[in-house]
Amino acid sequence: MEVVQTMGLLDWFINRPAQFDPDALSDEVVAKAIDKAITLTNPRLKLVDGYQERLRGPVKQCVDYLRRALTDLPAEIEVSVANWSSEPVLHAFFARPEELSSALGHSRNLRTFFGKYPELDQACIVLGMTYNERHTRGLSLRGDDVRLDPTQTVIDFSVPRVRICGHTDQEVRRLLGTQSFEYLVAQAMTEISEVRSERQELEDSRNLIRARLRLLQQQGPGLGSVFGDAPDSPEQLKLESRLLENERQLEELGGSQEALESELDALCKVLENSQSYLTFERRRLRLNTLNVVVDESSTDVASDVEFTMAVLSGTPKVRRAFVIGRMKRSELPALKLDIANAERFL
Repeated sequence: MEVVQTMGLLDWFINRPAQFDPDALSDEVVAKAIDKAITLTNPRLKLVDGYQERLRGPVKQCVDYLRRALTDLPAEIEVSVANWSSEPVLHAFFARPEELSSALGHSRNLRTFFGKYPELDQACIVLGMTYNERHTRGLSLRGDDVRLDPTQTVIDFSVPRVRICGHTDQEVRRLLGTQSFEYLVAQAMTEISEVRSERQELEDSRNLIRARLRLLQQQGPGLGSVFGDAPDSPEQLKLESRLLENERQLEELGGSQEALESELDALCKVLENSQSYLTFERRRLRLNTLNVVVDESSTDVASDVEFTMAVLSGTPKVRRAFVIGRMKRSELPALKLDIANAERFL
């Protein structure tokens, strides 16, 4: 999904078969989504009684949410150097048309796609940018007075990436939906791993405490064990207290079956609350040529820029602006050999 910091979180989902259909929510789609969620999270969750029924509702809710969100995305735009000056969003994304061409040329996924389908003359893509807002106040001279101008909001678009490529707009939306679903499963995995880590730390700590207790019991407190029974040392009493507390905490986490139940609950919770982790927000900003936000009363030369903001509220928190576009093969610049960098490896 061209929505994460260079798609970092989702790189490992690229080029998976599309299993998300934005036009229908069939039983087959739900069944495949359940299987994918289990496979990615923990295949042992299949040992939980009724796991499919427990996941069916949350998965339907999640897939339906993604289906509606992706259906509402704006229509594709023409992505081309020739269209840079007339397409406001491209003009906002890139300061110069050469930067657009460079961004397309640096996409290995795009080159791989066209290489795989040599008969294609064009491709549908997701073009994403890192989004950042800056709030600044400038100085202006009015007569002999230097005054502070009102606060301005400047929008920075940077780090362009093209990671999703497809034959059609519908295929790209399916890929975006599949990767969105898998991102949500990844968030559940993150929460589950935290509980697993806690359990592992408690078990490791328990083993260390038990080993230390055995050592104390074998050696006794100093020479006291040589001449008879010695009273428990303060350290031994302290370790026994820690061991009891450790056992109590492990008991609260439950056994292996209870751990699986807890993991399934965590997965259901994330899927039921998809909107808390991932949203697609349509944005419309009026920007001047310097990407400063202006209103209708401004005399600056400005355009209305429309794009979609993907807001990922999980781990890490990321905002990524993107558009769905269509580009011709001819827009992909020829691959050039970087002599300067190549010489470093000679």
